[in-house]
Amino acid sequence: MVNYFNEFANLCFERFGNRVKYWITFNNPWSVAVEGYETGEHAPGLKLRGTGAYRAAHHIIKAHAKVWHSYDTQWRAKQKGLIGISLSGDWGEPVDISNQKDIEAAERYVQFYLGWFATPIFHGDYPQVMKDFIGRKSVQQGLGTSRLPTFSPQEKSYIKGTCDFLGIGHFTTRYITQKTNPSGRSSSSYFTDRDLAELVDPRWPDPGSEWLYSVPWGFRRLLNFVKTQYANPMIYVTENGVSEKMLCTELCDDWRIQYYKDYINEMLKDPLTSHMEMVTEIVVPTVCTLSILLSAVFLMFLLRRRN
Repeated sequence: MVNYFNEFANLCFERFGNRVKYWITFNNPWSVAVEGYETGEHAPGLKLRGTGAYRAAHHIIKAHAKVWHSYDTQWRAKQKGLIGISLSGDWGEPVDISNQKDIEAAERYVQFYLGWFATPIFHGDYPQVMKDFIGRKSVQQGLGTSRLPTFSPQEKSYIKGTCDFLGIGHFTTRYITQKTNPSGRSSSSYFTDRDLAELVDPRWPDPGSEWLYSVPWGFRRLLNFVKTQYANPMIYVTENGVSEKMLCTELCDDWRIQYYKDYINEMLKDPLTSHMEMVTEIVVPTVCTLSILLSAVFLMFLLRRRN
């Protein structure tokens, strides 16, 4: 399938590359893998719990990398385009920010979601926490190897850095707490591998879709996570929006307008955050040092005058 997908992509480059300059290999591969091969909600409707999603994702990542290299070697010089991937990711916030287990569970939630695909593409391999948790549970289930496939050293090198820009699809946030799930073979799944529970705040505005709550601050935290984890890549927000909160007989978009205002404002705070970090880390210490020096000079001046 990796080679078939690469042939399809090259046909697209050949036919449309003179006009199309931004290419996304896959949109929301998390949904393709989990809902297509774990829960069976989407095509092809398979329920290969604990294995199918990981195997599908593994080949999606390899297909993406092959297409990137194909474009890089055959088309980039002539067409001057960029190749990226669009990943979905909700933000996970610890229920108790003073509880180390909740902090680790929230990190795990994001790594099993967005990091599952982003970390191999930017760093060459799966997040360490995925390898640890799935590997340990596989051993407990009596399996000889981890249910999470592995990349060879050559594949890691080939995959690493295959992203000119990163598309981000983001909608909502969850509070996350530690929850140890049974490790029996019959209970294995992508969801139980994570050892966590998802919660929502009843005060969060809830729209028409039962899974989608408006939590604007989670968007900014996800963007900052991507910035720090993957060396500040070029980001395009490829998906963001909200369903209608109530049935209307005429246009009533107040809820949607408010959602967009709140999320866009959180995104726009990011440069300010960087500026404030600079103020905190550089300007404040410098001002304090200068104040101490000036105070010392003034004190010496007073002592000399007295003498």
